[in-house]
Amino acid sequence: MQASCLHRSYPVCMAVLHVRDVPDETMAALKQKSARAGQSVQAFVRQLLDREAAIMSPEEVAERARQIASRSAVTRQDVLDAIDAARRRET
Repeated sequence: MQASCLHRSYPVCMAVLHVRDVPDETMAALKQKSARAGQSVQAFVRQLLDREAAIMSPEEVAERARQIASRSAVTRQDVLDAIDAARRRET
């Protein structure tokens, strides 16, 4: 399936997001913050969205940990023993 672009001048098609009912105070804060960052509001908000999208959810973190653990020979007991040994060294 191929997406059609509204902007034919762009080499890559990107989604368009419209946000309605943004409170005036929120818009004013975004304008102020984007100006301080030397960016347009659009670029500033896009950067916020990119950062948020890159953050893993707790479920994704747990799945990633399971994947890593499945490739490891370290057992739960190994971890507990290492913690106990570290605590003994601290005292």
